[in-house]
Amino acid sequence: MIRNEPFLPHTIIYPIIYQAQIGVKKLKISIYSRKSIEKLLEKDFPENAVVISFYDPPGKFRDAEYRPVDYSAKTNCVFQAALHDIDLAVLPKYHLTYETYFPEVDDLAEFIFNAKKEGKDIICQCEYGESRSSGCAAAIHEYFYKDGIKIFADYRYYPNQMVYHKVYDALEKYGVEKNVIRESGE
Repeated sequence: MIRNEPFLPHTIIYPIIYQAQIGVKKLKISIYSRKSIEKLLEKDFPENAVVISFYDPPGKFRDAEYRPVDYSAKTNCVFQAALHDIDLAVLPKYHLTYETYFPEVDDLAEFIFNAKKEGKDIICQCEYGESRSSGCAAAIHEYFYKDGIKIFADYRYYPNQMVYHKVYDALEKYGVEKNVIRESGE
């Protein structure tokens, strides 16, 4: 078939992609330690934020009084996960496999997508603000903006690679299942 006008696929696709992104701002993702988030909770906690909070599971490394950070006075939009800060080589010592480590990760992916859809900022928090929280933040950055390397390159952080891979893979899976169009990096 011969066409009289040029075929320009971008004239069809561009408006659909553009419409899907109207009103969606780039996520602001912050990384906090327990100590720094507790100070923030005493003052001006951001109103437009959701929290991903990693805390140590009960066990021989924590005393009986240890509790996760309490966000209830400031927000009810919190995803908390008891998660060992370990790497792949140590999993057997904890009677875990890669598959059984972080079983809540699919729910976390949905939580992250909902936060993005609602235009919320994301606070990632763990005990020292260096490993689990930075691994999670790097995965979010990498999935949505392809710039997660900036967290790995920042000497303040030591991203937990298992957290990174588990979160990234869960975001990828959720995005495919829900047929979500990713925006390009900014």
